[in-house]
Amino acid sequence: MNKIGEHPKADPASNAEKAPENWTTGDEAMTGAQASYLKTLAEEAGTPEAYDPGLSKADASVRIDELQQTTGRGSDDA
Repeated sequence: MNKIGEHPKADPASNAEKAPENWTTGDEAMTGAQASYLKTLAEEAGTPEAYDPGLSKADASVRIDELQQTTGRGSDDA
C-alpha cells in the first residue's frame, strides 16, 4: 500500500497483475515474443493446434497460462 503523499506509481507491484480482459491493448495482435513462446509451449504440450497466429495479446496470454499449466513451465517449482 502506498504511503500518504506517495505517488501511486511508487509501488511497482500495485498494478502488475491485471486480468488480460482488462488490458487496454489486449485486443491488439499478440507480440512476437508471445507468438514464439506460445508456439514452443503448444509443441511441448503436444497440441500444435493450440498455436493460432491470429490471437490477440489478451487471448495469447490466457492460452500461454493454460499451456504453462499443461507443460509445467512458468511454475514456481520449475
